[in-house]
Amino acid sequence: MTGSLSRGGGTTDAAKEQHISEPRINDRIRVPEVRLVGPNGEQVGIVRIEQALTLAAEADLDLVEVAPQARPPVCKLMDFGKFKYETDMKAREARRNQTHTVLKEIRLRLKIDPHDYGTKKGHVERFLKAGDKVKVMIMFRGREQSRPEMGERLLQRMAADVAEFGYVESMPMRDGRNMIMVIGPHKKKAEAKAEARAERAEPRRRRDATDAAATASQAPPANEANAS
Repeated sequence: MTGSLSRGGGTTDAAKEQHISEPRINDRIRVPEVRLVGPNGEQVGIVRIEQALTLAAEADLDLVEVAPQARPPVCKLMDFGKFKYETDMKAREARRNQTHTVLKEIRLRLKIDPHDYGTKKGHVERFLKAGDKVKVMIMFRGREQSRPEMGERLLQRMAADVAEFGYVESMPMRDGRNMIMVIGPHKKKAEAKAEARAERAEPRRRRDATDAAATASQAPPANEANAS
């Protein structure tokens, strides 16, 4: 008999089914009655499980338990194979589009020359525009360790210079012989990637529009075409 105690462990089949991550379908739904929802979301009402299974068979669909905790459980008529495929595809697409903010690192010297500073600033801007955080680090040497205020001023200058693209997420603080500040991007990673894709696509869109306009200008007028 289905649902009886097993010989070895005393665990029922129904209890085993509770550990299955997928919803129960068709004859695995072992309750006297269910609240039935039609394939288009219409409310059929509370029916006996036998009637629900009959309706599923007549419609060539599956009876799927969508709310097992309800009393009685809610079941829906659907193509479970198609539903599972679409759910898996959506989950795969979500994982593919998932983006993670990366913590980049830029190191500065206290006595950095203007050219190197400009280069480092450009790197920070590029990282922030891409949606990544930047850890800016001042490395003190020798007697420079006694002048932490100079390092703080340099970090604040960097924060001010890139304020268009990011904000100070972590104020300058000493870490051994270093001083660290973290700058976060104004734009989220996903937004930055979407804008980058749009910028790459813009030249192609312009070329297509130009080609279409050139083709239209070369076409003969409608009256000439009809006359020929």
